Amino acid sequence: MITDEDKERVRQATDVLALVGETVELRRRGTTFWGCCPFHQERTPSFHVDPQTGLWKCFGCGESGDVFAYVMRRESLEFPDAIRYLADRAGIELQEERGGRRGPRRNRLMEALAAAEEYYSTMLLRGRGAGPDAGRRYLGGRGFGSAVCRSWKLGYAPGRGALVGHLRARGFTPAELVAADLALESGGRLRDRFYERVMFPIHDRQGRTIAFGGRVLGDGTPKYLNTKETPVFHKSKHLFAFDRARESMAATGEAIVCEGYTDVIALHEAGLTNAVAALGTSFSVDHVRAISGFAKRRIICLFDGDAAGQRAAERAVQFLDKTQLELVCVVLPNNQDPAEYLADAGVDAMRDRLAEARPLMDFVFERRLASYDLSVPGQRVAALDSLAEALAPLKGSVLLDGYAAQIAQMLGTSVGEAKRRILDRPQRRREAADEPQPAWAVAGEVDADFAALSADDRFQVTAERELLALMAVAPDEVRPHGERMATFTWADSRNEAIAWAMLATPGGTTPAGVVAAAEGVAPDAPRILAGGRIAVLEGMDVQSKVAFLLDAVELASCRREVEQIRGRLRAAGSAPLGDDARRLFRRATDLQRRIGELSTHMPTIV
Repeated sequence: MITDEDKERVRQATDVLALVGETVELRRRGTTFWGCCPFHQERTPSFHVDPQTGLWKCFGCGESGDVFAYVMRRESLEFPDAIRYLADRAGIELQEERGGRRGPRRNRLMEALAAAEEYYSTMLLRGRGAGPDAGRRYLGGRGFGSAVCRSWKLGYAPGRGALVGHLRARGFTPAELVAADLALESGGRLRDRFYERVMFPIHDRQGRTIAFGGRVLGDGTPKYLNTKETPVFHKSKHLFAFDRARESMAATGEAIVCEGYTDVIALHEAGLTNAVAALGTSFSVDHVRAISGFAKRRIICLFDGDAAGQRAAERAVQFLDKTQLELVCVVLPNNQDPAEYLADAGVDAMRDRLAEARPLMDFVFERRLASYDLSVPGQRVAALDSLAEALAPLKGSVLLDGYAAQIAQMLGTSVGEAKRRILDRPQRRREAADEPQPAWAVAGEVDADFAALSADDRFQVTAERELLALMAVAPDEVRPHGERMATFTWADSRNEAIAWAMLATPGGTTPAGVVAAAEGVAPDAPRILAGGRIAVLEGMDVQSKVAFLLDAVELASCRREVEQIRGRLRAAGSAPLGDDARRLFRRATDLQRRIGELSTHMPTIV
């Protein structure tokens, strides 16, 4: 527990002007200082700091407080953690650390880590032998020369007890080295935690060394080895290069989140200094909160172009309702990581990619839907399950209704059904849901999942199948209407393929021959052609049935095309109407007129 005495010691040791001045440009007005508020967007300074009282206030957004309140707001910390943050900044050891301590003091761990960083850096820059040479070759191959290595304090860990011996000679105890995760103890002896690896030091928000990431040279495993959780390092709370990126995040309003150390370094060296990376763990809500204290506009998830990078983008969906920032996504082409893309295409191309970042959910929807043929009802149902899985992390969010409505429109189902699938997703988990499925893999699910389709889709698929069943037994009666059928927008691409295969048979072909032709383009054709019957058709002659079913399919086709046009116009937003938009409006008007004509003499299908 933090005592009142310690809290006051920390307060007295903290210069409010220096603290605020880390991220806000302050100008003196009399005895006080003014600047633009770091907590909301403004052009005219309304943020006021009084060094005499140690208090601050923004007359724009109303936020105010002391140094602890400022750190809590800026760093997204709870009150006790804000005190600890400022204590660390001032080099003050709190009573809670001195009393009842079970391990080495925090400041000793920090000193050991700083000494390790210095040793690793010296080994990389000046070390001799195959190991340091390999480290320099690897980093040079990534475009990191000696100046970059020195700036980022990159290093090389030789292992074999070299670091332990160096730090023990500096007076650090075995307990301190183990607690800092610089050494491992086995059989009463210490050995280096990292060996034969290029080392990337990890710093806290104040730039102090708190951990390392080590990249193996050669084919060893694991490829990356990171410091485990220690009293001074928590993976889910820290970000690589956050100490360097904070000012740029505040200036640009944006943060770029990458997957790897080298990606971040390459971006910074190219001038994109608002980049950070998660540390041996997935991007977390604590990371989002930390970034939100500086970037005020958006977080750009810049992930590798491989499957792992795409999955990382999907995992970020769970944070959509955890921040006021916009979450957008960039996935690079050709399976490249950001460092590779920068080397090949240059920083201007990277800036263009970042400027074109898409809303995270749009990317997730597109990636998931790419595995399915949405013209096939059964595949739309499978796609619904896939999107439901992606949205499952938001099932308790106020955003759920909006996304459910969006996918309902995309997939031709009801909002209620889409939401039900999302809420039930843990019980309906599909194995390998992300894997693309062959065109006919879900054919057998169509009837079982028919209820998931919207009323319009059920109407159209039913009419299409009944028309096909009629064509199978009386193809010559339908052939004269081929030109009209060519204008239909089919609900099921298989139905369209079957229809044209049957129409392509010569006049007089037997029903068996027509079915065989259909099966040649759609293995599922026999089951489709043997589907149920529409009750209202009973008692009609063949010509009447043909006329009725053509009207029914055309009616549903017109409705489908109208919805597609509306979707395109909505996507265009408030942009001025061009020739394409005017053409779409005219087409929609014509379709609505035709829908009215067909609906007046259309009996209900049951």
